[in-house]
Order: sequence, then C-alpha cells, then structure tokens
Amino acid sequence: MSDFDLVIRGNLVLADRVLEQGWIACRSGRIEHLGQGAPPSALSEEDFRGQWVLPGIVDGQIHAGSQLGVEGIGIASRAAAAGGVTSFVDMPYDEPLPVWNGEILRKKIERIGALAHVDVGLYGTIAPNDEGLEAIPELIEGGVCAFKFSTFEANPSRFPRITDELLFQAFKRIAPSGLACGVHNQEQEMTRHHIAACIAAGDTGWDAFGRAHPPRVEDLATARVYELGAETGARAHAVHVSTSRGFDICSMYRAAGHQASVETCVQYLMLNEEEHMSRLGAKTKHFPPIRPKAETEKLWQHIARGESIFVSSDHVAWGLERKSDPNIFKNAAGGPGLETLLPAFWTGCSERGLPPSLVVRQLCRGPAQHFGLGTKGALAPGFDADITILEPGQFKYDPAQSLCGVQWSAYEGRTFSARVAATFLRGELVYDGSRLRNKPGSGRYLRPS
Repeated sequence: MSDFDLVIRGNLVLADRVLEQGWIACRSGRIEHLGQGAPPSALSEEDFRGQWVLPGIVDGQIHAGSQLGVEGIGIASRAAAAGGVTSFVDMPYDEPLPVWNGEILRKKIERIGALAHVDVGLYGTIAPNDEGLEAIPELIEGGVCAFKFSTFEANPSRFPRITDELLFQAFKRIAPSGLACGVHNQEQEMTRHHIAACIAAGDTGWDAFGRAHPPRVEDLATARVYELGAETGARAHAVHVSTSRGFDICSMYRAAGHQASVETCVQYLMLNEEEHMSRLGAKTKHFPPIRPKAETEKLWQHIARGESIFVSSDHVAWGLERKSDPNIFKNAAGGPGLETLLPAFWTGCSERGLPPSLVVRQLCRGPAQHFGLGTKGALAPGFDADITILEPGQFKYDPAQSLCGVQWSAYEGRTFSARVAATFLRGELVYDGSRLRNKPGSGRYLRPS
C-alpha cells in the first residue's frame, strides 16, 4: 500500500534554502512531508531531478476583466497555469463596472467557480462617493483579500479617482479588518498638467511619456498613501512602485512603526527606457512608466535587501490595436505578464547572483502572507500541494504560444534562464509544459484566513 498520493522529486527551493535532491510527499491535495534522499512510496511519482521545484507562484496583481470579450477569469487562469502561477489576486477594475458592492462580488465569485483553472482571490474597491463607503462591510464579509483605490482617474466609471477625504474614511473603516488598502499612486493634477503641456508642444512620441510622468508624480502620491495609513492605522500599500525614492518613503514609515508596505512589478526590474521603450514604444507603456536603467538597478538593490513585500505582473491583455497609436498618450497602459512573471524574475535574479530562495520570498511567500492566504506560498507540511517546476536552460520567449487573451509581449525574443516545465494545483497536474491539463472550474475562490 502506498504511503502517499504523489511524490515529486527535484531541487526544492524554500524561502531560506535549497534542498538538493529533495522530495515532496502529498496526500489529499496537501503537502505532508518533504526531505532529501530516497523518497517514500506513492501512487504516483514525478521525477524532476536536476530541475527546480518551487511553491506555486502567487501573482498579487492582475487585471483579468479590463476589456470585455478579450480575456476574463477563464482565459487569464489558463495563462496563469502556463506561467507556474497557481493563485492570483484579480484587481476590481472590470468592464463595465468595478467590484464595488456585494452583488457584483458574488457574480464574480460565480465566474471563478465556473471558469477558473487556478485559484483566485479578489480585490474590492468603492464607488467614488459616500455610498461607496457603505459597501465596505459586505465586501469584507464576501471575502475580498484586499481593497484597491486610485488617486488618478484612468476611467470615470471603471477606474475612478478616490478623493483624499474619501480615501481617509475608507482607510478608517477597513483598518479593523486587517486587510491591506492598496493604492494606485499617481498625482492626478500634475499628470494632467504635464500631458497637456506635451500635447500642446506636439511632443507625443514614446519618450514623452516619461517626461509627462516624472518620479515626483508617483513619489508624492506614495507619501500621501502612507500618511493616510499612519493616521488611520490601516495597512497602507503602494501597489506598483517604480522609483527608489518610493521604497525609501515606505521604509521611513515602517521605521516609525506604521503598517506600510511596498510592491513593485517585474517590468520595472527587467525593462528600461533606453533599451526597451525606445525600441518597443507603447508596448512598454505602463502606469507608472518604465524608468531609465539607472533607476531599475536601484530597484534591484531594494529587492536584494528584502524591502519589497512581493513582486507582481500587473497583467492586462490589451490587444495591439490599443497599443499602436503613434501618439503615446492615446495608447492603453499595461501588457500581458502572467506567463513571464516567473521566468523573467528568475532570470533577473540569476543575472545578479541573487539566490533562488529570493524568488520564493518575492513570488510565493510574500504575496501569500500579504493577502492572508494561509495555505499558499510555501513547500511545507499542511500547505496546499501547489507546486511549480522550473527547467534550467536558455529559452527564447515566443508569445505566439501564449495561452492568455493576446499573443504579444514586450519580452518577445528575450532569452530566459528557465522555463515552466509543469504546474500542480493541490497535487493535480494542471500544465505539463506545453498544454493545459485541467478543466474550467478546477480553481477555487480564495478567502483570506
């Protein structure tokens, strides 16, 4: 009689060390034991010796529903499985309306149950008025993992600006729950002033975007987020910091005893203005913008010191028709990233001599703890058997093979030092390195523990 349902062999990457020639023993979708040397018997054994075995990746920031008819939870979760992502937390800014009340939340949970290939947690948000505050309790009761707000209006209905006073009131109401208050950190008046000045001068090429969004546009908004958190006692979180100064501001508030946290996205580490935006233009347009190479290298120093709570993709599947206007300001911001988050970040760490365990801390343990996903993010007894296998080597990325809603990428032709060879969700193979293996509805809705 076999001791376990599944044994996986390989080099186990933990948050503090690597167990070479290790094994993981799983039963009923959970990890029960791990060790080195000869493994115990099991109904099924998967031999990945010579490859890296990681906890399933937790992508803490994606946008699956920003454009009707392009992606949604089902297609995004296919891409997640192909990228080694076994859990993601979806932003609330869906088309036509964001997740700002209990009814919309319940309908989205139903879609997860019917369509998801991996596990999904959800952000909630509020309407830009006092009625929005009244919906906060039902969103918390409904199981959102965190709240998301914006200090900039990207869209008046789908992605509205929340005023400072309303943000303050929201922070106060959310603080007792312990959920994080994530904020898109961008000064609206400054941004619009700079954009108007560029357009008036006929300055609308790719390089105008960085000039219209200098670091102060982001850093001043970041400081406001943390000050509101300090006054209300809420967990204040800046969701996509692209400047070294943003990390310094967060460290100041943390040192003063406040619950401040910071996150960056892989594109701010792996892309830069000189090498990539100059060549790819609007394909690399993001909010905030891709920064010069000198700034990206400063961000890596903060990553190496453990100052980022996690790294995310900020994935959104815009079609190229939304990224092809010669006027940079008329293009959508963001791009696909679920399938490249892990190989890109792994490659960046390898190039800088940073240890594999750092990848687990930034892509697995950090986001799982931030969102209260108590059985995710670690290879440890009692945790879900969410496991990602990375094959080392030299692999040129081809977005034509992508499982997401679009087949383009700013990483097209980029050589990564690893590729996803397999993805397991609660002990079941969901991606075998080339094709999806599970059915829609296999994923579950994740509530914070």
